[in-house]
Amino acid sequence: QVQLVESGGGLVQAGGSLRLSCAASTRTFSNRNMGWFRQAPGKEREFVAALSWNSLTYYGDSVKGRFTISRGNAKNTVYLQMNSLKPEDTAVYYCAILSGQWGSARQTDFTSWGQGTQVTVSS
Repeated sequence: QVQLVESGGGLVQAGGSLRLSCAASTRTFSNRNMGWFRQAPGKEREFVAALSWNSLTYYGDSVKGRFTISRGNAKNTVYLQMNSLKPEDTAVYYCAILSGQWGSARQTDFTSWGQGTQVTVSS
């Protein structure tokens, strides 16, 4: 089973940027569709972005135009570049494998969740 490890979270001021990384334990990761979710305290887990094996993408409405999902050259890492951060972006960010239909934003269509990385945006 693929193991995913997120990193890159931290504390940043509003308007700043962070890049999150999601590293996989296997190179077969390169042919998988991937996604990022986030969960703020007291809220449900929210879809952020998804990336196909052939670099197609889609995003949640709240991050469109600010966040970019991409795959590293080594193909076993997926990134989430977050720009123009807002306090409402504060959450634990998780990556996962999209095992369901392309275009889905439902948690149940994603598997192999990582442990998450905390992002805190101060005002």
